[in-house]
Amino acid sequence: MTKRNRHPSRRAALLLGTAALSSPLLPRGSRAQPQAAGPIDSPFFAERVAAGTLPPVAERLPLRPRVIDLADIGRTPGRHGGTMRMLMGDQRDIRMMTLYGYTRLLVYDNNLELVPDLLESFEVREGRIFTLRLRPGHRWSDGSPFTSEDFRYWWEDIANNERLSPGGPPLAMLSAGEPPLFEVLSETEIRYSWKTPNPVFLPALAGAQPTYLFMASRYLKQYHERHADKKELAAAVKAHRVRDWGALHERLSRMYRPENPKLPTLEPWRNTTPLPAEQFIFERNPFFHRIDMEGRQLPYIDRVSLTIGTAALIPAKTAAGEADLQARYLRFDNYTFLKEASARMNFEVKLWKRAEGAYFALLPNLNVIDPVWRTLNRDIRYRRAVSVAINRQDVNKVIFFGLARESGNTALPESPLYDPRLAALWTQHDPALANRLLDEIGLTRRDDDGVRLLSDGRRLEFTVETAGESTEETDILDLLKQDLLDVGIKIYPRSTQRDVFRRRILAGQTIMSAWAGMDNALVTPEMEPDALAPTSSAQFQWPRWGQYVESSGHEGEKPDLPAVQELIQLYRAWRVSATREEQRRIWHRMLTLNAEELFTIGVINSTLQPIVVSRDLRNVPDKGLYSFEPGAFIGRYMPDTLWFDRDETKS
Repeated sequence: MTKRNRHPSRRAALLLGTAALSSPLLPRGSRAQPQAAGPIDSPFFAERVAAGTLPPVAERLPLRPRVIDLADIGRTPGRHGGTMRMLMGDQRDIRMMTLYGYTRLLVYDNNLELVPDLLESFEVREGRIFTLRLRPGHRWSDGSPFTSEDFRYWWEDIANNERLSPGGPPLAMLSAGEPPLFEVLSETEIRYSWKTPNPVFLPALAGAQPTYLFMASRYLKQYHERHADKKELAAAVKAHRVRDWGALHERLSRMYRPENPKLPTLEPWRNTTPLPAEQFIFERNPFFHRIDMEGRQLPYIDRVSLTIGTAALIPAKTAAGEADLQARYLRFDNYTFLKEASARMNFEVKLWKRAEGAYFALLPNLNVIDPVWRTLNRDIRYRRAVSVAINRQDVNKVIFFGLARESGNTALPESPLYDPRLAALWTQHDPALANRLLDEIGLTRRDDDGVRLLSDGRRLEFTVETAGESTEETDILDLLKQDLLDVGIKIYPRSTQRDVFRRRILAGQTIMSAWAGMDNALVTPEMEPDALAPTSSAQFQWPRWGQYVESSGHEGEKPDLPAVQELIQLYRAWRVSATREEQRRIWHRMLTLNAEELFTIGVINSTLQPIVVSRDLRNVPDKGLYSFEPGAFIGRYMPDTLWFDRDETKS
């Protein structure tokens, strides 16, 4: 319960009279004032407001909310009401609400520029001093204030607490290995200062899975040993059947996967359903900080239901009309089936462009244990031979009806870092060149089946391993099988369970795998180029090198290829870069090295993602870019601005 404002009409006037002019959070060009005399609430809260258990909307909004000019982003003003249905395949998929809600301190706009969202503004000096300013009067979903205390609590009691963060603060909080100086300047102002520039900091705040700098301190202090009553904390540990207070705090504080209905949130909708459940109901956040130009508090839609079922059945259930908005667990090969169903059901099927660097790529394991295969995989001539042996045009026509783009694994045309030369490099179908390169390596001997022989006499044949999560992968590999056999390479596609798949690669047992390329190909110079250098053991082309960098040399193998060593040096230089020009130069060199060296062999990108949308649901764009980063799949397109155009939702 919040303290009532003595002059609600004055507050309403302040809210709508200053928001459009004062807030730096509007999309470009949107500076006109709202026309409404005061903010407009959803009828969903009418009874609670009338009963006095919830303040009027004018008292629930920040003093200066984020005003969304819908016309500026090609949408129409809506009205409150309705329940939006979605289907999910696992209880853990409730994290999709955090993705789709895309409420962050900063967010990416339509131009891939970082703009404030939860923040009112921010200031950067010398690339290393960051001042963040909150919105006065902003509140969590339970009505408690959202202030600098929530940032102090996270930094001092979470990020620097040995029990809760044994590895120390997250990487985004380190520059040249050093943490920042953290300062609380006021109730609404926080500053982080590093000795060297930290270009990863702001993008990390806007990520699909962001670095959270804050937690709901008022709620969580009751579960923290530093703040809680010892007896009450011990009783809570026992009641939740966990080993200690740290496990309890971790379970109840998850913001990205909102399993705890009691945990306050800043997202458009809050979870009301505890685990386990077959259906989760999310209700509108009464204190959400965004409004439209007419003063309506967002989101327009009051409830979202997530029904959990078998993932394989989701396309069929979607076709039967059981979802109002569905993208997850749908693939391009479902499109024809869904399109046919849309002729008799109340939905339409839109096609958005996927934004990975490669929807499908071959990844030679440069850290494979077998010394003969390791030498071959590390030979640039072999990787280039494999690449030019592939008929990408066939893959595009047969699997994607010619609607995708034949390309290497690199930035997309929609990215300011796109280079058409790099996208086309070593992607031509040229079996003669592939044969010459393989001969040049010394793989000139063949057996009676035409398969080349390795230096030790074994056939040049191997298994391409996949996680078995897409029939399209299997279909593409069937086409590639003949392309590679034409130049004397024999492959055997094999799918395994994802965990086994990952473990085999890291152990060096996998010679080559099939996976997607860069998660994010809508890159800008300010985004971290971690996908282009060994930074993680989850990178299947160099897992042991990634593990070495990730663990600061304690695990894995030290990289010994000159081009890879250069990538690591470039990545480290970017991590302390201060200017956009320097960042752009580093990105260009790293993209060039990856395209020339073919550490990942991209086959196809810009494939299409079906988005099923109820015909009653408004403001879902006909065209969009679908990717985890940047923008959290649908999140960057602001589902809080979606609304139902049907009688029962009129307010």
